[in-house]
Order: sequence, then C-alpha cells, then structure tokens
Amino acid sequence: MSARVVALSVTPVKGLRVLARERVEIGPAGVRENRRFFLVDAQERMVNGKRFGSLQALVADYDDAERTLAVSFPDGAVVSGPVESGRRLAARFYSTTIAAVEVAGPWSDALSDHVGERLRLVESVADWGAVDRGRDGAVSLVSSASIERVAAAAEARAPLDSRRFRMLAEVDGIAAHEEDEWLGRPLAIGGAVVTLLGHVGRCAVTKRDPDSGVSDLDTLAALASYRREAETTEPLGCGVYGAVLQAGTVRLGDAVEPA
Repeated sequence: MSARVVALSVTPVKGLRVLARERVEIGPAGVRENRRFFLVDAQERMVNGKRFGSLQALVADYDDAERTLAVSFPDGAVVSGPVESGRRLAARFYSTTIAAVEVAGPWSDALSDHVGERLRLVESVADWGAVDRGRDGAVSLVSSASIERVAAAAEARAPLDSRRFRMLAEVDGIAAHEEDEWLGRPLAIGGAVVTLLGHVGRCAVTKRDPDSGVSDLDTLAALASYRREAETTEPLGCGVYGAVLQAGTVRLGDAVEPA
C-alpha cells in the first residue's frame, strides 16, 4: 500500500479549532489561510490552546480573497466582518518576536469575553503567517499509524482524532513513526514538494479534545513511555515538519512519496 493523504486540517486563527479540508493550496510559504491570525495578551505575548483550552471550542472561517473573517461561538453567536488593520506591533512568539498588526473589529472583545482575560486578535505580517517554526514549519504531517501507536500506549478507549495533533496532513500507508525516515529528503505530497527538517515535539495541547479543548487523555505520558529516548530533533517527537520546495495543490487521496 502506498502512502496517501487521508486528512487535511487548517485553522485561520492559531489556537482555535482545526477544521478538516478536502484540499489545500500550498504556496511557497505554506497554506495562506492557515494560522494567518493569532492572539496576544496584555504583554503582547502570543497565546494559544495550551493556555486557553476553551479556544478550541471556537470555529474561524476566513476568506483571504474577500478579506473577511467569521468566528462562531458555542452558544451559536457568530462574530464576522471585513478584516481591517490597526496599529503595528512586535509580538512575542515563543522565544522570538514576529511583526503583526492588530485587527480592528469586534473579535478581540468577543474572544476576551470567551476566555475571561483581555486578548487581542492580530494578523501576522510574515508570509508564513503564525505557524510554529516559521517558514521551516510551513508544512507538517503525521502518519495514521503514529497516532494509533500513541492511542495504544495511552490505552485510549476509542481511536484518536488526528486533529488532536493539529497537523496540516495525516498520511496513511506507512508504519508508526516511519515518517521520521523522510527527514532531509524531498517529499512529493500531491502537487507540492517539501523538504522535511525535524520532528514536532509535543506539548499539553495534544491532551485536549480537539472540539471542546478539555484535557481528557495523557498523550505526553503515552509518548514518553516509548519515545523518550528516541533520537528526535525535539523532545517527545510525533510527526514531522518542513519547508516548501515547490508549491502545489494537495487533495485527499493524493500520493505521498520521496521525490
């Protein structure tokens, strides 16, 4: 069985629920609509689902051509409108800073009310948006078998939803963690070609249900039980990330193979 894309997931706003897609357009810096926006606190530090799990209960829909954004809340409310830029800022993004602009409109107040703390919605100025690891992390993938291996180690009662791992692509047809062997090699994914650069080290976000954001499974302990000593570029690696060599369209069912 050859490797195939079996799931594609994006979110326009970093930290909000990731959504299934049947196809994505991978540009030179990744998927334009993926993590285009993010949230900062009063100290202009990026915040995500690791700090506010309830963000994953929110669904964002962004039209880049029309420059419109809508955010749906659990109570049925929808906050939407055109995206208009406000003041520029340098946001703290993990251990570095990235340029961003505040998004004028109703979203910051609504998101702040939802989490109970003052947040501001901002848009990344960078062409790669606000994905972790910048252009080097423009694409990410994990195998179905790797997810199943984590589920087995965690003694999960049901199969794990791959959205828990918040990757761009899920690939079937290879063994658990066999994607590790693709590091450093050009890889064709549908019409795109990428180069995989490292492992995605896992954090507490993977413990959370991908729809509610409630912590319900200790995925980190499960990974540590068999991957703690693995030679990975980041601790508790599960899945891989990389940069784009050739832009192209990726659809469900597309082949994945060394280029």
